[in-house]
Amino acid sequence: MALIIERTEAPGWTSNSYLVADAEGGHAVVIDGNGIAKPLIDRAEELGVTVDAILVTHQHADHVEAIVDYRDAFGAPVYTHAITNAAVEGLNAEHEIDEGDVLEFGGLRIEPLLSEGHCAGQLVYVVNGTDAFTADTIFKGTVGGNFAPANTGYADQKAASMRLAQLPAETVLHPGHTLPTTAGEEWEHNPFIRIWRGLDPEGDEAVTVWDRPATLILWAPDYDGTNKAWVRFTDTGEDGITGGSQVVRA
Repeated sequence: MALIIERTEAPGWTSNSYLVADAEGGHAVVIDGNGIAKPLIDRAEELGVTVDAILVTHQHADHVEAIVDYRDAFGAPVYTHAITNAAVEGLNAEHEIDEGDVLEFGGLRIEPLLSEGHCAGQLVYVVNGTDAFTADTIFKGTVGGNFAPANTGYADQKAASMRLAQLPAETVLHPGHTLPTTAGEEWEHNPFIRIWRGLDPEGDEAVTVWDRPATLILWAPDYDGTNKAWVRFTDTGEDGITGGSQVVRA
């Protein structure tokens, strides 16, 4: 039976909050908060579902805003990684979880995957083996950056993105920002994935990032209509992924 998935997207942040249910009148979870809780609270009431849990992917403000509103409305416990729980003041999650744990609520079977790079302790939630809620790891046509607060670096970001792109091709990926995609679509067409797979060449344009000389390996569209850049710093040889606004091109 197909999942019921409802999504809200916050203005400005473009971050998503999700209601995921097994059926009308059944069981559900909420994934992340983006500051506009009422639409999903109302939708849960319309569907007649019991919200059993509130799942948090990572600690950044655009993914934890209004969690308290969901908690007040549903009386459901919060589940997240221990790193996230410690980092977010007032979150006070009832359950600290990690990869290897399995959560079951009615017809929902949820497997957390540790997906760092963009943020330490970030979890992706795979539901019923068909849908993955990918936080800020991979998006439609792009990937997350690795210079955000609490990041764990480029190598982790690459590994996490490649892992999700190699889920079964039909797996629907529901990112932390904007529109869904599939693992197969990203494996074939995501420009970062294509270079990592050796299908497309690296770029060689000389640029500056934060006053540091670098090589622009890839300049690609980002999920919000701007650009995302993969750069290699000349002084250290270190790679990184950042917003295009940080790159000075000739």
